Amino acid sequence: MKGQARAWRTARGFTLIELMIVIVIMLVLAGISLAIYGNSVTRANEAVLRTNLKTMREVIDAYYADKAEYPQTLQDLVSDEYLDEIPADITGLTDTWRTTMSDPDPGNPSASPGVSDVHSGSDQAGLDGVPYAEW
Repeated sequence: MKGQARAWRTARGFTLIELMIVIVIMLVLAGISLAIYGNSVTRANEAVLRTNLKTMREVIDAYYADKAEYPQTLQDLVSDEYLDEIPADITGLTDTWRTTMSDPDPGNPSASPGVSDVHSGSDQAGLDGVPYAEW
């Protein structure tokens, strides 16, 4: 019986403080990794938005170059086969795009004003602090 008591007293284990320190360190690392993951998802969505804006602006310019007038709506780009479909905004929807209408063209009086530029319809700001609607 004395041998068992002595073995129990000499057996070493982790104290509650040591376990708490390990748990706190793990929680801090998990919090950091979640923040990094969230930023990487946002960066990816912003890259898609930049690409969609660039594509739509190039297509609007091509439409103007071909027809000497801007499209009346973004849907005209799809119906005239300049785009397969209207890409999704950063909101995830295709109908939230904000369009800028052109001024009447004095060189082409028969041309009516149309969509000359496009911006995001989101009221959020990017990671750089600039609102998506200003991109």
